[in-house]
Amino acid sequence: MACDRLKNISSSLRTFSRADKDYKVYINLHPNQAGVIQSQLFPGFWLDQSALLAGDMQQVLSVLQAGVNSVEHQAFVQQLAQRV
Repeated sequence: MACDRLKNISSSLRTFSRADKDYKVYINLHPNQAGVIQSQLFPGFWLDQSALLAGDMQQVLSVLQAGVNSVEHQAFVQQLAQRV
């Protein structure tokens, strides 16, 4: 089920591999004061850790949508569009 898959992903988010190196570099991800993990590699990819672990998909999607609507994400999209 999708909820179970998201829970498994979230439980492995504490250690995340960056793919911008020739070798794996693991970094420990910590949520901000609001409990949201904000991607360092993909601006606007925000995950509410506690909502994800609790299976509250409405809250997970709400936080993710807020990230996609952020200024950082819009700038990232424009940057990508210029490279095409």
